[in-house]
Amino acid sequence: MATTLQINEAASLAFPPTPSPLSAAAASVGPAVIWKRIEAYIVWRWTSRAVSWVVEGPGEWHPTLAPATISTVEVWSAADVWETATLSPSPLGGYVLPCTGPYRFTGTVGAGDVPEVVQAAFIRLAEYMAAPRGKAGATRERIRAGSIDTWVDRSASWMAMAMQNSGAADLLRPYRKV
Repeated sequence: MATTLQINEAASLAFPPTPSPLSAAAASVGPAVIWKRIEAYIVWRWTSRAVSWVVEGPGEWHPTLAPATISTVEVWSAADVWETATLSPSPLGGYVLPCTGPYRFTGTVGAGDVPEVVQAAFIRLAEYMAAPRGKAGATRERIRAGSIDTWVDRSASWMAMAMQNSGAADLLRPYRKV
């Protein structure tokens, strides 16, 4: 099996439309923040951008982002330059790399409409990230209102675990691997 050594993905110039309904607080988080978190967690993209992979063979290789369109395949030559290469397709839809290479695959990634389940994950994550934070840096906070005395405990990693704690990760599971 070939090994992906490097992925160079261009930043997205635009993101898909913001799903609804969102609370006012969740809408204020900003869609780019949510989409960047989702894209960091999954391999699927819905807005087109340039991408290149540097891969070492031999073996079978598949693009690690989807949906991908490969436009150029190059191999590092003995002359210390990238030369255009023609590779055989693999039986599972990737490429067969006959030697170690390295190879450089260049193309684009991203297309199509955002599935409803991904939109639902967006909404869950946005609502979670918009939740009241309490005092900055506090993991335990005491709230008094007259005779009512309440303690609020929150894990120090609550925002880092937003994808899992919001339930968005469960919805995005089919989009984690190609």
